[in-house]
Amino acid sequence: MSAKDGGYFSRLVKKLTSDVDELDADDLSEKSEAVGAQRACDCRSGEEVTVLGRLRSVNLCPTNEAATLQAELFDGTEGVTLVWLGRRRIPGIEPGRTIKVRGRMAERDGQKVLYNPFYELQTTS
Repeated sequence: MSAKDGGYFSRLVKKLTSDVDELDADDLSEKSEAVGAQRACDCRSGEEVTVLGRLRSVNLCPTNEAATLQAELFDGTEGVTLVWLGRRRIPGIEPGRTIKVRGRMAERDGQKVLYNPFYELQTTS
């Protein structure tokens, strides 16, 4: 056991005193590190990144020319907007689903964005 993990008692106290959202964020961060994904807060615009997280929302944004499917991915550190151009629906892309995405990070209106990312649906365990 490493010093940063603390003892059994300190881990137990943290679990009992932390709120559910904080514990969920910690769990997502640990899963990201385990599969070799980057933390969203460490990703910079222009970099090729791989991020693992849970979809918070999925929205169809119709425009005059083409529909756009947008999803908000949260990895425990920060949110990333995923945008699939010309798509109305993607099977498996739904709120609450855990996915791993890969693409080039961009920035739009101060928010991190991945356009047309490659994605892998993760199994729930």
